[in-house]
Amino acid sequence: MNHIRYVEYDASHSENFEFDIPEGHDCWLLLLTQTPAIFLVDDNYIEYPANCAVLFRPNQKIYYRACVDKYVNDWIRFDTDEAYVTTSPITNGVPFIIHDPSYCHTLYQLLVTEHILNNNYKDISIDNLLRVLFNKLLESYNYKSISILFKNLNELKMEIYHNPNKEWTVAKMAEKLNISAGYLEDIYKNTFGITCIEDVINSRINLAKKYLLYDHYSIAEIATLCGYHNMEHFFRQFKKITGSTPNSFRNSPYQK
Repeated sequence: MNHIRYVEYDASHSENFEFDIPEGHDCWLLLLTQTPAIFLVDDNYIEYPANCAVLFRPNQKIYYRACVDKYVNDWIRFDTDEAYVTTSPITNGVPFIIHDPSYCHTLYQLLVTEHILNNNYKDISIDNLLRVLFNKLLESYNYKSISILFKNLNELKMEIYHNPNKEWTVAKMAEKLNISAGYLEDIYKNTFGITCIEDVINSRINLAKKYLLYDHYSIAEIATLCGYHNMEHFFRQFKKITGSTPNSFRNSPYQK
């Protein structure tokens, strides 16, 4: 069971901000930083970059302060007996970089909304949101070789899937990140387990499948809408991924 005491997102403080609670809170505290900050870890004052998470257990010493002209974070103080929190492998009091800060930020916004609302499903919604939040944090925590370019890579991946019809090339994608094409190919594959061009192809075929099932465009029109200028190329890639031709996919009763 979870009980939220306080939750806030986009909490902003001046450059003189300092949070010092030697005895800690009598509940759990989870912070997601949007700006760099200094934390006390093992009796050392360490500066951590923006987009870090840190989980404090009840009655654990808490100290952190601003180190730039403004400190911004999302935070939640809550009581819980849920094992996904109380037995989490996350080291308490030690910040770690978050893979997808925008996703986690959205979860905080939803938690604030649910905390304010009063309905029969409030507790269930809060529990589900916290479970997803902790799952996302564990993904980052367990990813030991996180790249400093992860945020940029993730934004590139999202842009690919939002705009599959663009003229994507490795060179153009690498230019967006200001790195070499070879380095982009290596780091993208290491991060996502798939090459950036494979992601482009998958995004285009996913869009083509949607058009085939839910729209009335011709096959040629769909190929163009998905970024293909060569019908044979479109047919070849579509069949390689789906196992069927576009026409067969559209007419198959199993796809409806």
